[in-house]
Amino acid sequence: MAINLTKGQKVDLTKGNPGLKKLMVGLGWDVNAYDSGADFDLDAAAFMLGDNGKCPTEKEFIFYGNLTHPSESLKHMGDNLTGEGEGDDEQIFVDLTKIPSNVSKVAFTVTIYEAEERGQNFGQVSNSFIRIVDESTGRELIHYDLGEDFSIETAVVVGELYKYNGEWKFNAIGSGFQGGLAALCGHYGIEVA
Repeated sequence: MAINLTKGQKVDLTKGNPGLKKLMVGLGWDVNAYDSGADFDLDAAAFMLGDNGKCPTEKEFIFYGNLTHPSESLKHMGDNLTGEGEGDDEQIFVDLTKIPSNVSKVAFTVTIYEAEERGQNFGQVSNSFIRIVDESTGRELIHYDLGEDFSIETAVVVGELYKYNGEWKFNAIGSGFQGGLAALCGHYGIEVA
């Protein structure tokens, strides 16, 4: 049975699962009844970070415009433009054995595409979650519901995979940002045109 996390909670992934190598990270959300006149397009992304908390190069920023890291350690399964339907809206596959040695943390984020132009924010989004599944067995290991504590934010750092003493752990972050994807990129050292 999956561990349901609360904000700020950390949990071991590989310590209790020594054979764990491949993960599927699923992110999902629903849009509230409020209609801003435009579809909500939420985007999941992953930032592969070094010890300094920054992406070593732009290749470590995995999103709809860069779906696969050269190491094939992370593969984004593509953009879902509406978030309709049950289950995961976007998925990122992670191969822990292929993550480069200069990457000690992977931050998973969700942003609202063109949020300012469309007058949208996370206050209008509900049932947001991240879940981590053992790809080899299909077993859900971790489930984290973000709750409803966002109002004006247009970007959220959902959680982080991080390496500690040679083992991978997960930290439920749930912190919001204003300024969408550009703000996150700046935070993680990626220059935005």
